[in-house]
Amino acid sequence: MNSLALDCRSSSLCASRSGTIGLDHPWQWLSKGWDDLMSAPGYSLTYGAGIVLLSAALTLVMTLGHLSFLVPFLAAGFFLVAPLLAIGLYRMSANLEGGEPLSRCQAIEAFKRNQGQLGMLLGIQFVILQAWMLVSVVTVVVLYDDAFPTLDQLFPVLFLSGEHNLILLVVTLLGAVFALGVFCISAITVPMLIDRPVDVLTAMRKSVEVVTANWRPMLLWASLIVLIVGAGLVTFYLGLFLAVPLVGHATWHAYRDLVPSD
Repeated sequence: MNSLALDCRSSSLCASRSGTIGLDHPWQWLSKGWDDLMSAPGYSLTYGAGIVLLSAALTLVMTLGHLSFLVPFLAAGFFLVAPLLAIGLYRMSANLEGGEPLSRCQAIEAFKRNQGQLGMLLGIQFVILQAWMLVSVVTVVVLYDDAFPTLDQLFPVLFLSGEHNLILLVVTLLGAVFALGVFCISAITVPMLIDRPVDVLTAMRKSVEVVTANWRPMLLWASLIVLIVGAGLVTFYLGLFLAVPLVGHATWHAYRDLVPSD
């Protein structure tokens, strides 16, 4: 598979033209994603439950390690790594589309289809997440004129007191820049890597291409993702039980629309 990936420039798979979509398409993707979720609720919701448990466990570790002040920034960073976390859901939708059987190890099966390139993408996303954590914490430290607040003080002091609007504005703008950049390079990258013998740079270029060519509907799609996944995060991760499977399945259908088969 890796040799095929590196030889993608000579493959007709890399020459497929991007689809042109309208503002109604993101809603269609959500509808199709919901259909997939209802077609395999056991598998999909189990996947969602795993994401909830992973998020809660990571928060607990951070709290016990006296790093609770990082939890909000880590939660915001969820949007940066979510495209890869949903890899098993993409494979479920592909199997449902092809009438193939499902299994409990869809994520592992999907990863094995192009593991070298997906491993490179994992490394890229990890670096971006670390950069976001560093930039956001440094921003607060530089602009905050007191000791860094604990988790129980963070929202009342920084976000609700009205005394630190500059910090809120700067962190929000930085987060938007990071999120927009990651969305552009990963909107369809992971589904493409598990579906076609391409390398990670080719998939990322294709992602940027389809986002820029369809920026209005893709901006709507990004906003819907933020609203749905954000609702899952603010419910102490419980909403991710449904949000992650829905968005994950819908992302597969977004890929199918944006990169039509040859």
